[in-house]
Amino acid sequence: MTIKKTLTIVNKLGLHARAATQLVKLANQFDAKIILKKGDKEADASSVLGLMMLESHQGEQVDVIVDGNDDVDALAAIEELIEGKFNEDE
Repeated sequence: MTIKKTLTIVNKLGLHARAATQLVKLANQFDAKIILKKGDKEADASSVLGLMMLESHQGEQVDVIVDGNDDVDALAAIEELIEGKFNEDE
């Protein structure tokens, strides 16, 4: 089953290298295909470079699309990471 949720990037630096790396590490823990989409660009959550190419800045929205056995848990974990500002001090 495929699930989708729109999330807002809230951390000051947006989806930069360190944040993208955290997201990739998290995504790789789940049995699910995870895609982030912003406008007409999309990236596999297993690719740091792909995520950075989305150029997602603070206040912008991304669609998180998850499909797989761990879809619900994966989406919840990604939502927590993004809403938690990628554990960054601001």
